[in-house]
Amino acid sequence: MANRKRKIVLRVPVTPEERALIQEKMAQLGTGNFSAYARKMLIDGYIVHVDTSDIRAQTAELQKIGVNVNQIARRINSTGAVYAQDVEDIKGALAQIWQLQRYILSR
Repeated sequence: MANRKRKIVLRVPVTPEERALIQEKMAQLGTGNFSAYARKMLIDGYIVHVDTSDIRAQTAELQKIGVNVNQIARRINSTGAVYAQDVEDIKGALAQIWQLQRYILSR
């Protein structure tokens, strides 16, 4: 214990139900370290956990759309010709982006 930074130990008695609630909240945050969780809650009073799964999914979809647009741009640069289908594909990609945006914002 001589090398420990925190030398004061706080103990809080809880019921089995309270302990289960605490463990459930820790699981929601994805942490298994009770000390860090308790310290954060005691000092700040709250923890904000932001669910970014929608944003990650949107990013993956945007990446796929970007790859398609890049393929069209490469073909246009190599052939020098712009085809009506290429323009329609790009318009479709933009429509998908707007649809994703509306979906994310509506949630």
